Order: sequence, then C-alpha cells, then structure tokens
Amino acid sequence: MKNRRKDVFGTRATLNVNEKVYRFYRINALEENGLGNISTLPYSIKVLLEAVLREYDGISITKVHIKKLANWSKERDPNQEVPFKPSRILLHDTTGLPAIVDLAAMREAVRRIGGKVSEVNPLIPVDLVVDHSVTVDYYGSSDAMELNEKINFERNMERFRFFRWAQNSFHNLLVIPPATGIMHQINMEFLSSVVTSKEVCGDILVYPDSLVGTDSHTTMINGLGVVAWGVGGIEAEAAMLGQPLYFVIPEVVGFKLTGSLPEGATATDLALTVTNILRKKGVVGKFVEFFGTGIAEMSIADRATVANMAPEYGATMGFFPVDQQTLNYLRLIGRSEEHISLVESYYKAQDMFLDSDSPEPVYSDLIELDLSTIVPCLAGPKRPQDRVDLTAMKREYHKVMLEPVDNGGYGLNEEDLTKEVLLKHDNGEESMLKNGSVVLAAITSCTNTSNPNVLITAGLVAKRAIEKGLHKPAYVKSSLTPGSRVVTDYLKESGLLSYLEELGFHIAGYGCATCIGNSGPLPNEVSSAIADHDLTVAGVLSGNRNFEGRIHPQIKANYLASPPLVIAYAIAGTVDIDLINDPIGHDQNGQPVYLKDIWPSAQEIQEYLDNAVRPELFQERYQNVYTANEAWNSIDIPKGELYDWDESSTYIQEPPFLKDLPEEPDDIQEIKKAHSLALLGDSVTTDHLSPSGAIKAESPAGLYLQQNGVKPKDFNSYPSRRGNHQVMIRGALANHRIRNQMVPGSEGGVTKYVPTGEIMPIYDAAMKYQQDGTPLVVIAGKEYGTGSSRDWAAKGTYLLGVKAVIAQSFERIHRSNLVGMGVLPLQFIDGQSAASLGIVGNETFETIGLCNTIQPWQTIKVKGIREDSSSFEFEVIVRLDSVIDINYYRNGGIMQTVLRQIVKKNKNDEQEVYQHDIEA
Repeated sequence: MKNRRKDVFGTRATLNVNEKVYRFYRINALEENGLGNISTLPYSIKVLLEAVLREYDGISITKVHIKKLANWSKERDPNQEVPFKPSRILLHDTTGLPAIVDLAAMREAVRRIGGKVSEVNPLIPVDLVVDHSVTVDYYGSSDAMELNEKINFERNMERFRFFRWAQNSFHNLLVIPPATGIMHQINMEFLSSVVTSKEVCGDILVYPDSLVGTDSHTTMINGLGVVAWGVGGIEAEAAMLGQPLYFVIPEVVGFKLTGSLPEGATATDLALTVTNILRKKGVVGKFVEFFGTGIAEMSIADRATVANMAPEYGATMGFFPVDQQTLNYLRLIGRSEEHISLVESYYKAQDMFLDSDSPEPVYSDLIELDLSTIVPCLAGPKRPQDRVDLTAMKREYHKVMLEPVDNGGYGLNEEDLTKEVLLKHDNGEESMLKNGSVVLAAITSCTNTSNPNVLITAGLVAKRAIEKGLHKPAYVKSSLTPGSRVVTDYLKESGLLSYLEELGFHIAGYGCATCIGNSGPLPNEVSSAIADHDLTVAGVLSGNRNFEGRIHPQIKANYLASPPLVIAYAIAGTVDIDLINDPIGHDQNGQPVYLKDIWPSAQEIQEYLDNAVRPELFQERYQNVYTANEAWNSIDIPKGELYDWDESSTYIQEPPFLKDLPEEPDDIQEIKKAHSLALLGDSVTTDHLSPSGAIKAESPAGLYLQQNGVKPKDFNSYPSRRGNHQVMIRGALANHRIRNQMVPGSEGGVTKYVPTGEIMPIYDAAMKYQQDGTPLVVIAGKEYGTGSSRDWAAKGTYLLGVKAVIAQSFERIHRSNLVGMGVLPLQFIDGQSAASLGIVGNETFETIGLCNTIQPWQTIKVKGIREDSSSFEFEVIVRLDSVIDINYYRNGGIMQTVLRQIVKKNKNDEQEVYQHDIEA
C-alpha cells in the first residue's frame, strides 16, 4: 500500500465493467468539493487534469498544479506552467537513434563516476518504429519495395543492429521493424488503446492513453481522442527517465465544425483549409479542440488527417474528443468488445465522452467552419499553409513563377513559362520537359495514408484513367509508400492496386519516404535536363511538408495534395494546368478527358470501403508485428548493458555532451563579446537548421565522410547519420536553401568570419570561433524553428558554439529543444527586429542582466557593438518559460540535469546503506 499515490482531493472512485472492478481518479469530484468548474473545461484540459491527479507526488506534481488546471479558464495566467507525465513515448528511427544513443552515453557517464548503469532505463513504455530510413531508389515496378528494402538494410545495418541491441539492453523499449509502416498509422491501428490500465497495489487502475512522440505529427492520434503531441528527442529522453514535461498552461481554441463535406471534397482539402485558417489566426503553443455537429459523422480517418497537420497550423494539438466514432474505429481495427466497453464506460464516467447532449466547453477563442464550403485545393509551392484552390492553381502558379525571388517567387519571365526540353528515356519514349513539369508524384505516408477514403478514391481515379487510356508522362517519377501493410491489403481486396500500378504507382516501401525527403534520385535524363536548362520543376505529394529543399534538391516547387489529386497531376504531367476547365489528357479516340470524367462519386467510394476494409485485415497484420520481418530477425545482436562503441563508425559515435561533466553546475553568466554566426529571416525551419535530405559530396559533412572512407554513393542521408555528431555538426545550418543575410545574395550554409571578412562554410567559421574562444549567437525573424521536432536542429546549434538565438518568435518544440541543450532563446520585444535595429551581422553582442536570479519570461538587455565601436541596446524576453527551464539551462541541458540527479540518487542510496550499517 505504501506505493499508492496520495488521493489529496478525495477523487479516487470505482468503475465496474465487464465483471471487473477498476479504480480511477474521478475529476468531477473536484467540482463537487468546491474546486474549479470541471464541467466546462475543454476535453483536452480534462485529460491533463486527470494525469496530474493520478501522478500527484507532492514534489514534481503538487496541489498547486492540480488547482491551476482545475481552475483553467480563458483568462488563465500565460506564465503558469504545469507538469505532464504521458503514459508512453513514441519514437521513430531517425529521432529515436540519437535519443537512444544519448541513453547509451548516459550509461557510460554513470559508469565513469562509479554509479549504477542499470539506473539508466526508460521508466515508462517506449515504442520505436523503424520507418524513416527507406528511400525510393526504385519505383514503377512490382519488385520496387523489395529492392528498396534490400538497400535499406545494406545502408542502415549498423543502425539496425544498434536498435536490436537497445531493445535487448533497455527495459521498457520495444522496436517495430522496418517495412511495417509509419509510426503514426501504426500508433492508430495498433499501439493506441484510448484507455489503458495497470495494476497498482492490488487495484486495477484505469486512465486515458496519452503519449509524446519525437515527431511533430504525433498529433495524428488526436483524431482518436488521445492527448499527444510532438517533442524533441531531448524532452523525450527526460520523460523516459521519469521527468515530467513542464509547459505553460495552454490556451484552447475551440474550432466548431458544422455541415458535411460536399461531393468531390476530401479530408485533405479540409486539412489544408484548416491549416490556412489557423496559421492566419495564430495558434502557436495552443491547443485546438474540434467540436460541433460537423464532427458527428466525420470518420476517425478524416479526423486523423486534420489532426496530423497540427504542426503545420502551429498548434500543440488538434484534438477531437472521444465519441461514438472512436468506438466505431476501435471496432473496425479489430479491438475486443470488452475493451471497447471499457473505453465507453470510462469516458462516460469522467464526462469526457462527447455526444449531442454534451455542454459546450468554455474556450479561449472560437472559430467556426461550415464543412459544406470546402473545395478541392492544394498547398504550396513552399509552405503547407499556402493554400491554393484547384480552380486557381494555373493562375497562382504563373504568379509565383513570375514573382521576383526577393518577394518569395522564382524570378522567371514569360518566355521561361513556355521553354521546353526534349527528353529521350531509357524505354525509348520521348517527352517534353518544361518549367512546371511534375517530375515527382508521390502518394506518401503520414497525413493521408491513414485514410482509406482518399486512398480508395485515388484507386478509383486510377481505374477510370486506365479505362480511358490515360497514362503519365515518362518523366514523372511516381511512388506509393503506404502507412501500413493493411493499406496494401485493402487496395488488393478492392481490386484497385493493379490500376495504381498500371499508372506507375507501385508500392515502393512502407515508411515516411518522400515526405521526409527520402524521395531518391530522379532519372538521369530528367536530372540532367533540370540542371543544364535551370528548370523550375514541380513535385506533388500527399504529405504534410513542402519546405524548400526538403522533398528533393532539384525540385523547387512542391505542392501538397490529396492522393487522388496526386494521381491527376501525375497524368497531366504539369502544374501549369487548370484541372477544372482543361483536359487532363485524351482517350483512345483522341477525345478530351476531364478530371470530372474520372472522379468517382461518394456512393461509389463508400461501396468500395464497405467491401474492402475489414477488422480481420488489421488483426492478421498485427498479430506477429515484432517478428514478421525475417531480415530483421537475423541481425546479430551485441550483448551487454554498455554499447561497444566503434571509433571508426560513421553512423554511431558516443556524443560529447556528457563527457567531463562536473558534479555541480556553474552559475548562469552573461554572454560577452559574441559574434553572429548567421543572420536569418522569417520562417527558418528545422530543415534549414538541420537538413533531412541527401548529403552533398562537396559539403563539410560530405568531405568528412569521404575522409573516413565513405564513397558518395554510400552517404545515405542526414537523418540516417544522426547517431554521429561529427556528421550532424557539419550539417548544422547547412541546408542548401538557407539564406544567411550576412552574405547577401548567398544560398546555402555559408557565413562571414567577421574578424577577417572571409566567406566560408558555417561549420568552418564556427570552428575558427571556437579556437578563438569566441561565443556565437544566431539572429532571426519570426517563427524560428518551425517544422519537424528535430533535436539535431538544437544539438547542432549547440555544438557549433552558439550560446543564444535572438528571434522575433519561436516555434514551440524548437524553443524547448534549445533550452534542453543549454542554448538560450531570447525574443525581441514586440515591434523590434534585426532590421529595425539596423543589425547586419558584423556586430558583437553582450547580455546585461543574465544571472542566477533570472525569472521566467524576464526582460533583459542586449548590447550591440558595431564595427565603428558605436553601441546600441535593446530589450529581449528571456524565453525560459518556467523554473524548470531555468534549471535545465543552468545545468547545461536536460541530459546534464538528469545525470546529476542520478548521481545524487546513487550517493543518497549509498549514504542510506552506510547509515544502516552503522546502526546495525
């Protein structure tokens, strides 16, 4: 009984379901006891409130935290933070690799100080899905998937062996092998339980499933009513080791949906519209909670499509409460009736089950959207929030192509729009390539491949296109990388996979693929023509990210679209087309065929869905999910609690973060005489800060690999090398599309070494500054660090010697990651920016007021000294948002904080044993 959590507010209750007795923490008891207005709380806040009640320990989670959440209102204090301990953690291999490498390094650090190595283990369940490694090298053939997976294992064997070691060495870690699917869809179909239970002191405790994941799009599970969001790998490591995640009590924006989607509109169109609306609204750091009559008939798959895009609209979550559709989905994926009954009973007992009689919660703000107004659309060519109606695509394409580069366009002239290049392909075909040609069409994982509706629709578009004799041009590289093998099963059952294949959309693998930049090479003749004639070609993909340089280095314009529109643009072969009024092609008789001629009706789509998607498909696929991959099973597994580091490895090296760590942290000190490493504009993404695509041979990372005997063909990608800090530091701020204003007109990872004025790679300059003992700062505009939850965007910044980032605003996850690495985020006060202050990058900077007594959100001054010795001062907000952030920053980061706690715990344990011996 001694381990039972204290029930400080008398909320523990009993639930009888399926002839079993469960214990739970009933949040409404708080209101009955005079604390808070629980009945009017947003559903997402109720889940957080239950978690702090259940995890209360009086130390890291206190009565104050419980009272803050119970009394949440739209007038909440924006500086109040609360803790959250998720039920589990979800990783993928490219962000999971550095996280597990760091855990292995922590074991080494504990060993060096004589501590207990076994203390370093995940304390809550961790699932790692190997899904971000596969690249689309092969496509358009029936054996493309097998060939790509063969290369995947050859390239990544060292990484895969490390994961196999980790699964055997660390407790609470399970690894789902490659070629299974993408983490978010596996989370939906297999890992998530909606409610979970465990035995505590003889009772069965039941509570909501919740998680954090090292991928921004962990939010997809919000569509199932599960509270979850993306964190950096650094935060995930802290959560693994028992640390609560502290964050400012969020605003919750209510998004009321009414009506229903019209014929021809898809969940993708809705998701892109919502993204556009919410980016304009401004919801960074906020929860968005969907409600209203419009969601009652919205499938979980459609909800998941909208929830997946939460990072694109800037929200921490895009949450749909548990309701009847949740139960319907659990039944569809083959969950037991006993479990479904427990989900329903628990959420109703907590008044967290949404139905038509549920009162509308109090929200911080309200937005309303009539679903009947949704029309087909795309987003691009550079940002997911830049929505374009299908009817306006041709006009908007021309506009952005002709717009000057300085205004965000591509700087072409009218003649460029009609320039054509004759291509001769290996299969004997000839085609005409031009600006706007679609050279990459990918139905790729994540946003849409969780959704049978849009995939069946794509299959039916392909079927009708083939029946009318339509085909795609030879220059279009096409691929289908489903989110799980269940997708393949129902596409086969429906008879539609063969039509997709006939159009060139063969299955190329099961993983993130094109969405993460693993799109593979373009055909040689296409690649050469683009380079030789400086063509601005296009990609159309069903993913969620289209930032510059992400999808493919030669494809400047990338558009997000639903899977059926990906098919349509692949057939058309260009984005320079009005698919509403222009023919998409011509049939066998030379007659024009329009998009409307090959688009299926909603009734036809539903009939295919009813016949093809069955619970048995999910049950069969997941019954042996951990052992189904024979290649994975055959990997030799290293043994032991400590990893056997190989100094010659170019994939995995012991990171330097914890070496020579003093037992006590230093005082917080002023930053003095710091130079600018980079002066950047708005919307700098984590892709800019830590590239996710191919490694160029002439880049610092490419040169390092060649010096270590790796040939360019074996470079793999930046994500695959995240276990080696030597590669990643050389890739930091090295995206070929990053624009450092210290070098006007430049593109790529270059900077000015201020002492001599020499232009050089950012890595080389940073190393020279480190030799001089010169601290560095990065200066940026709005939305700094938008995009993926990429811990190496912060780790690389730290290793370059950057002590602070001064920006107009920060994306939530990246700000937290900077703090987690001991890099100080400083925010210009409203109305000020680098431009308004006349900062050009040649200055030196010093903080005034940075010390141990710093408080969350405190304002301090920064002094800038220009080359002519004149000086100026400006105020900045210290974006250490909580006392926990300050503690992390003083310790030099989260890992250092946790390691020192482990050391202290070991010493306390030894002291207790020593005292016991004396008393004995």
